[in-house]
Amino acid sequence: MTRYILEESRLHPAIRETVASNHRDLVEEVMAAVARNPVVVVGMARNPFCRRARRMLDAHGVTYAYLEYGGYFRLWRRRNALKMWTGWPTFPMVFVQGQLIGGAQDLGALLGSGEFRQLLEKNVS
Repeated sequence: MTRYILEESRLHPAIRETVASNHRDLVEEVMAAVARNPVVVVGMARNPFCRRARRMLDAHGVTYAYLEYGGYFRLWRRRNALKMWTGWPTFPMVFVQGQLIGGAQDLGALLGSGEFRQLLEKNVS
């Protein structure tokens, strides 16, 4: 399945820089954390799904980096840049070896099936 992303050629030249730089610092911060750490959880304050993902990883003895950006009423515009970058609509965003695996429910399924450990042990190319 192909993910739809509006082609740059379909953006008026006057707005291309605005689109390209929309909270770029935040996206680059997450990209750097994903490059440095085998497991990264990107979350937000007071979100029960973010807490659930962290608890699952803790229960399985998995070391991870956690990045938290605001809460329900703070920094939502900055978090929106992460949603646009990944295409993932909710938090948390869980990355394993550089690959976005989804959120808490997806993490739970991978932990339960044993696939999480396989992903974690996979060599990053």
